[in-house]
Amino acid sequence: MPEKTVAKIKLELNLIDELFASYADLLARVQTKEPDIVEKTALASVLHSFYNGIEHIFEIVAKEVDQQLPTGERWHRELLMQMAQVSENRSKVITDEQAKILATYLGFRHFYRHSYSHFLDWDDLEKLVTPLYITWHDLRPQLQRFVDTLAEP
Repeated sequence: MPEKTVAKIKLELNLIDELFASYADLLARVQTKEPDIVEKTALASVLHSFYNGIEHIFEIVAKEVDQQLPTGERWHRELLMQMAQVSENRSKVITDEQAKILATYLGFRHFYRHSYSHFLDWDDLEKLVTPLYITWHDLRPQLQRFVDTLAEP
């Protein structure tokens, strides 16, 4: 696999790591205290950025490894499902369980892009924010293993 592809994916992994580092204090604080409207808006942005980073990785894989990026109205969901399947050129990028979890973040991103931030409900946000570290902790090594297979000669 071209080194450029591996480098692009590694960059996205590092950017997601930086996202977590940048918001570590806020993410820790809301584990025990309900956020105010400004904090909820920031957390929604973190969730949005998190899924965007994941999807950027998936787009790189679809374009440069699979050479097939879904099109149409449901392409975001189809791309997610594509990453949980074996293709001609690669193994699964993520597990079925990870795809199921990520689908909730994809759904939130859609909501976030099409709503006003003052409509954010902490009960809904909390279901995504609370497990976010665990989700990334489980997903990042999986993605790194995949990148390592791409880097093999």
